[in-house]
Amino acid sequence: MQLDARIPEGPIQDKWANRRFDLKLVAPHNRRRFDVIVVGTGLAGGAAAATLGAAGYNVKAFTYHDSTRRAHSIAAQGGINAAKDYHGEGDSIYRLFYDTVKGGDYRSREANVYRLAEVSNEIIDQCVAQGVPFAREYGGLLHNRSFGGAQVARTFYARGQTGQQLLLGTYQALAREVGMGTVQLHTHTEMLDLVMVDGRAAGIVVRDMETGEISAHSAHVVILATGGYSNAYYLSTNAMACNGTAIWRAHRQGAAFANPSFTQIHPTCIPASDESQSKLTLMSESLRNDGRIWVSKTVDDRRAPGEIPEEERDYYLERRYPAYGNLTPRDVASRAAKVVVDEGKGVGPLQNGVYLDFEEAIGRLGKDVIEARYGNLFEMYDRITGEDPYQVPMRIYPAPHYTMGGLWVDYDLMSTIPGLFVAGEANYSDHGANRLGASALLQGLADGYFVLPYTVAGHLAGMLGEDPVPTDHPAFVAAVQEVEDRLNVLLATNGSRTVDWFHRELGKIMIENCGMARSKEGLEQALREIPPLKEEFHRDVRVPGDNESINQSLERAGRVIDFFEMAELMCRDALYREESCGGHFRVEHQTPEGEALRDDERFAHVGVWTWQGEDAEPGLIKEELEFKDVELAQRSYK
Repeated sequence: MQLDARIPEGPIQDKWANRRFDLKLVAPHNRRRFDVIVVGTGLAGGAAAATLGAAGYNVKAFTYHDSTRRAHSIAAQGGINAAKDYHGEGDSIYRLFYDTVKGGDYRSREANVYRLAEVSNEIIDQCVAQGVPFAREYGGLLHNRSFGGAQVARTFYARGQTGQQLLLGTYQALAREVGMGTVQLHTHTEMLDLVMVDGRAAGIVVRDMETGEISAHSAHVVILATGGYSNAYYLSTNAMACNGTAIWRAHRQGAAFANPSFTQIHPTCIPASDESQSKLTLMSESLRNDGRIWVSKTVDDRRAPGEIPEEERDYYLERRYPAYGNLTPRDVASRAAKVVVDEGKGVGPLQNGVYLDFEEAIGRLGKDVIEARYGNLFEMYDRITGEDPYQVPMRIYPAPHYTMGGLWVDYDLMSTIPGLFVAGEANYSDHGANRLGASALLQGLADGYFVLPYTVAGHLAGMLGEDPVPTDHPAFVAAVQEVEDRLNVLLATNGSRTVDWFHRELGKIMIENCGMARSKEGLEQALREIPPLKEEFHRDVRVPGDNESINQSLERAGRVIDFFEMAELMCRDALYREESCGGHFRVEHQTPEGEALRDDERFAHVGVWTWQGEDAEPGLIKEELEFKDVELAQRSYK
């Protein structure tokens, strides 16, 4: 397989303009001749479906939710980045580009990142026009705040409900197109396979989650926008139904998978309280603007936080990273929290957290100001923990949150399969080895609103006069049969263990060996433990019920099969990458101060994996990364 990133020539600030001009156009009267499938209706998929529908294409959009507004993007609370520089702080498109490349520890493609920064301002204008209620100053100007990894206030927010509000903007745009008939919406429908004909993406096979019906749908192009795969860890901040099936099934059909081990652990989550939890709650990173993070200087200190005097507190982020303090990037802040907890300084009943303390901010600004900024988040924390953050510090600890790996895409967001585009968190990302806070929403909307409409059109223009492959084609018939057989095998196994038991055991292996700290020994151990657990799953899983109606055990079983295979690839990728970068921290590769130590000589590339068959080792291809506009340097936040 040959990789062609299709990065345009010319200066970095001109690349996207040049590419848009070079792309062929489809005349308005011809657009209705083209069918487009969009899988996933979060910010990336919803924006793409709405925009392509408004342009005049025939769009089929698929979501496993009952409504597009239940997409996981709703859980993102903190904000969205853009380089508007309202406050005259020295921000710019170039600085957003630079911060993002640096924040990703120089493991992203420069051209893609610059485009992301370039269209960021258009996203804000688009969302304001849709009525998204961003916070505003007294005079009516939009208000913003700073997030980890930046020294400027470029994050636009909607009082802890940013994801929800942005999704409502996308949802209304999509609902309009559904009403106009340009978008056909399929709810409670899950993609279970990609159909290939003559080496191209021809359509998908789906299951109706209410009736169990298996059906096929064809189109000229398929867009996958199904989010990330951090639920491979079982416990994560993602909604329990989030999964990687769509991209993994595409991978098995030939779509290359890039940087699977690049996963992000979010530093601002409520710590686990017991062994039976199935989800961890994400708290907005915006809290780190005013909350101070600390632990006791004493090991195994069981005193209440109010009993620990100021001189006995270790504000470890402010001590280690004075220039950024509590707003160090997520990977750095998360690893620092792990270090102090591993030293025996963890707080709370299980000693598995650190304090996020607002006492100083309340004293300086007043409770009313803090309540206006974070009231809904404080209320959520109180309801979950029974502790009042106005009176006692919050307890936080890192948790799996975002995956920077995903299906490899070129500059046009097309995978290694012609006709298969991938958007948002589902593609290997513009974020490199670590995502700066508030840039997930940025990438999803950039891909959906401002990239795919151009690049998909450019691809379709060369297919004028071609009809989609009919669903009675032998490839579709075979794909439907394969999906039905796979489900029937699961239902017939009749073992003794639940799907969730296997998923939890897999999660334990992954968080221990492929979490915030990775070692050669641990990764090799994981690769020994996952295959027999997977084999036991196929032999002893119990999936009650049938395929005639709603069956959540059956849904989860199919997803967990894919998580097993994904987990193996994640560990294999982490093992071969003999360096530390961003969220990928190999304990063998660190500076004397305990920071990530990159190896630019050997690993300044994207690790791209190809499926070679059920029992074969995957192939590895490398996309070399060139840095012409940002100088490679050791990251420092001191």
